[in-house]
Amino acid sequence: MPIALYRIDDRLIHGQVVVGWGQPLELGFIVLVDDDVAASEWEQELYRMGVPPEMAVHFHAVDDAAAALGAFHASPQMGIVLVGSVETMQRLVAASSGQIRAVNIGGVHHAPGRTGRLRYVFLTPDEEARLRAIEAQGVEVTAQDVPGARAVPLEEVLTSVSSA
Repeated sequence: MPIALYRIDDRLIHGQVVVGWGQPLELGFIVLVDDDVAASEWEQELYRMGVPPEMAVHFHAVDDAAAALGAFHASPQMGIVLVGSVETMQRLVAASSGQIRAVNIGGVHHAPGRTGRLRYVFLTPDEEARLRAIEAQGVEVTAQDVPGARAVPLEEVLTSVSSA
C-alpha cells in the first residue's frame, strides 16, 4: 500500500497523529524523518512511547528516508511520513526523486518571526518560500489539521491571516 500521508507537524508523534490520523487511515507504521531524532536512541524511545504496540515506528535521517521510500511504499501496511519542519520536508522532497506527490501541513505552531496563517499554521517568510518551492516541483501542498477538515490549498494558506 502507498504511504497515505506526508505530513509536516512540529510536534511529530502525538495523539492527533496517532489517533486522529492513525485510526481512520488504519496505519501500520509511522516514518519519523528527523536528522537529530534519528541519531538519538533516547528521543526515539520517547516517541515510541506515544504509539500503540501494533504500530511500528521507523526513524530516519533525511537522506536515509529518501532511499527507503520505495520499500515503505511496497509495504502491505498503510503508513505516514512525519517531519517536524518545512525545511526538512523540502530536503526530503528534493531527495525523493519525485516519489512525493502531496504534502500536508498539519501543524507549524507559533514562534518568533512567524505569521499566523491558519489557527494551526504559523510561517516565516523563508518557510513560505520553501513551501512554494515544494509546490513548484509538482507537489500538491495543502494544510489540514485533522482528516475531517477541509484541505486548504497552499495559496489560500499563504493569503490567510489568523489571529489565533
